[in-house]
Parts: sequence; structure tokens; C-alpha cells
Amino acid sequence: MQEDVIPAGPDPLTLAETWAAGGRRVAMATVIETWGSAPRPVGSHLVIDSQGNFEGSVSGGCVEGAVVAEAADVIETGRPTVLEFGVADETAWQVGLSCGGRIRIYVEPVTKD
Repeated sequence: MQEDVIPAGPDPLTLAETWAAGGRRVAMATVIETWGSAPRPVGSHLVIDSQGNFEGSVSGGCVEGAVVAEAADVIETGRPTVLEFGVADETAWQVGLSCGGRIRIYVEPVTKD
């Protein structure tokens, strides 16, 4: 019996480069630190464009909405930011990170250069 395999989505790094080269305004979110039971490992990526399209994951869906919203500011200002979510953080509960861990995410603009 053959197991069903779910195909992986496009590589967020390649997609960020492609989107930026195509003229889209883009930001890249990267998990830079985790503590405890974090949903995604360090190095996980989420690419976001100025229209709110995104690909990849930094939390398995728990905080993606909040990261996409912050990425819009990064795209607009061109200034990177560091976000932190954790179970003790009221924001974490609001966005759904109730796994008991903490994550730090670096969000930076991506240029075609």
C-alpha cells in the first residue's frame, strides 16, 4: 500500500527572489530563535508581498496573520523588525500560539538587488 504524500509548496527563499525580481514589494520573515515547544524550527521562512499574498510558515499557522500584518509595515517603511510571541504573552493567545513555547521572528524587506 502506497502512502499519500503531500507535496511541499514552493521554496520561500526562491519565491521571495522571484517576486522581488518581478516587481513585487516583498518581505521575508525568518524564525531566529525558539524556546520550549515552538511550532517551527529556527530558519523557517514566510515570504509576504504587499498585496498580502504569502507562502511558507513560521509557526504552523499560529501567528502567520500577525506576521503578515507586521510585514506590511516593513514593506512600507523598509525597516526590519523583530517580533516575539510566547504562551505568556497576551498577544500570543490572541493570535493562537498556545503551544507552550516562544518564538522570535525577524522580518526584513526583500529587494530585487
